[in-house]
Amino acid sequence: MSDHSYEVSVRWTGDRGSGTSGYRDYGRDHVVSAAGKHDLAGSADPTFRGDRDRWNPEELVVAALAQCHMLSYLHVAVQQGFTVVDYQDRATASLNLNRDGSGELVETTLHPVVTIREADRIEDAIAAHAEANRLCFIARSVAFPVHHEPDIRVLAGESSASAAD
Repeated sequence: MSDHSYEVSVRWTGDRGSGTSGYRDYGRDHVVSAAGKHDLAGSADPTFRGDRDRWNPEELVVAALAQCHMLSYLHVAVQQGFTVVDYQDRATASLNLNRDGSGELVETTLHPVVTIREADRIEDAIAAHAEANRLCFIARSVAFPVHHEPDIRVLAGESSASAAD
């Protein structure tokens, strides 16, 4: 077992000349960076006066969950011996706001559409989502449920199945 560490930098770029003198007086724009990688343009959700053309933190959490699940799922497919030839996901999340101004993500649902090569492995491909969720570092780290509504397809369109957990 080995430990890994990660380092990112966040730099606020939203000073409009008067800093945070008032709620409407500053931009939420910022840049997320890491050594050797392209910068991510970030902001708040538009509801909180952010720029809709930039990634917001909630989207980044949902993206991390979808990425981690996909990578874990591909690993499980190799271990279990079925062949994934295409994987796409449309992940959604719900955020609750509290009266005191705080809030939290309360759940997310992944909607992976997975195409496999073997028509006789559809049930295995559906079940593999539970193992991928168990292995996913990000899903194991969040304090809210991560649901899965997979759609499994077979190359050449021979058969398909959907399941939800």
